[in-house]
Formats: sequence, structure tokens, C-alpha cells
Amino acid sequence: MSWRERAACRDVDPDLFFPIGTAGLTLVQIDEAKAVCARCPVRERCLQWALDVGQVEGIWGGTTQRERRATRRRSAREDVERIGAKTS
Repeated sequence: MSWRERAACRDVDPDLFFPIGTAGLTLVQIDEAKAVCARCPVRERCLQWALDVGQVEGIWGGTTQRERRATRRRSAREDVERIGAKTS
């Protein structure tokens, strides 16, 4: 069984996870999508998949596009620091 088959969102309307906009009712929709993710047994795997494939749109693993972008930047910075520490 794949991680997607065990996901809490498997029976939820996919549109919930692809909000349009950044204000008002969209913020409510994002919170609702994140609430589904919060109870998901494969949340971490979902997030890792989204990061691995560079998924831009939607809520994945309880994160928004902006949150995943920040995670990727932080990870890249840590990689640079780790490499720098090895060469010093």
C-alpha cells in the first residue's frame, strides 16, 4: 500500500488543498486543509514527496507553497554551512 492510500486526504475533495488567493475565505480553506494534514499518518512522507519533486501548488504535508519554499531555502543554507565546515 502506498503512502497516498493511507493519507487522511484520500477521501477529501482535492480542491480543498489548492486554495486560490491569499486572504479572507482562502485563509479559512488553508486552515481546513492543514487540519486534515494534522491528523494524517503519512504527513511527513507527503511533505518529503512535495519537497523532493518541487511541488509548488497546493497544501502538502500541512505546508503551503510559501512554507515549503522557506524549508527548501533553510535546507540549502544548512547544506552550504555543512560543506563550508568540512572544508575549513
